Amino acid sequence: MRPDLADWLTLLRVPGVGPVTYKALIRVFGSPGQALRARHSELKRFGFTEEIFAHFSKPNLHAIDQDLAWSAQPPHHVLVIGDPEYPRQLREIHGPPPVLFVNGDPHCLADPQIAIVGSRRPTPAGRDNAHTFAAHMANAGLIVTSGLAIGIDGASHEGALAAGGLSIAVAATGLDRVYPARHRELATRIAARGALVSEFPTGVAPRAEHFPRRNRLISGLSLGVLVVEAARRSGSLITAGCAAEQGREVFAIPGSIHNPVARGCHHLIRQGAKLVESAYDILEEIRSQIEPYSRATPHTEPALVELDKEYLALLDSLGYDPISMDTLIERSGLTADKVSSMLIALELKSLVAAEGGFYMRLNPGITE
Repeated sequence: MRPDLADWLTLLRVPGVGPVTYKALIRVFGSPGQALRARHSELKRFGFTEEIFAHFSKPNLHAIDQDLAWSAQPPHHVLVIGDPEYPRQLREIHGPPPVLFVNGDPHCLADPQIAIVGSRRPTPAGRDNAHTFAAHMANAGLIVTSGLAIGIDGASHEGALAAGGLSIAVAATGLDRVYPARHRELATRIAARGALVSEFPTGVAPRAEHFPRRNRLISGLSLGVLVVEAARRSGSLITAGCAAEQGREVFAIPGSIHNPVARGCHHLIRQGAKLVESAYDILEEIRSQIEPYSRATPHTEPALVELDKEYLALLDSLGYDPISMDTLIERSGLTADKVSSMLIALELKSLVAAEGGFYMRLNPGITE
């Protein structure tokens, strides 16, 4: 635990100090501790009221002690924006959270992620699409990130976990509670195979204004956002808007013109979101963005990597000479979605290279 963590948590709990103001205070005073000890005359430039000044001089010590006690319980972590574990991609967004609360593995926050979001009241087909797309993303080595809500969010988390992948849930509450309560068991599984994340300290209940803040983190952590089903006035469109502002990819699945929870997706497509009909469409679009993660991540020696028979068969179909995706699909007898997700997983293991639409095997040292 960093020695100044209490200062970071104290400033976080000052009303009126949001992420942008927090960053400005750090820039002016150098640290949360210095900001907390600054004179009122120095703080007036930030437009604080007398009520806010009172929180600087008389912080809620009981609440801060609760935060510290929570952070001391494994696998709980508190990351501040200066920490090396703080996800790089989140630092790049406007108003990054100064403090992140994590229940699970904090290192997975820096890994390549795809966000999958949508309606709390999806159609059966929408729920199935969310589960299936998430499974394909997990099979490709991507982490599936969502908001733990009922409906599309929950189906996305479930799909990733069912495929043996990791998932990240971004909460709109403190992590000492689970919202919605019906997802308590799902949240436990996500913490064991990924992470629960929040910018809100302990004791914070869900409020309407928290969800747009949560949504910007869902998109900020991810390479892109897939909207599966959404009404025209849906929080998922806020997530998609955040993604566009952050320079992330936006994907949408089209639906029936008679389906009210397809209208949000149709609106996004009219606004320039990429229409997707399969996981292959997404994987091909973000392939170039995944490659830097592959180069930056230390891998097990290829000779020691264990692959199941399906992957070994795909490598045999691939060979050491460059071939096209169509040829590989024909040789392997697998679907385009399946081949694409498997290829990206193999690229992340440095076992396959892609260039100019062609693919080739890199190393023969694979064991069953």
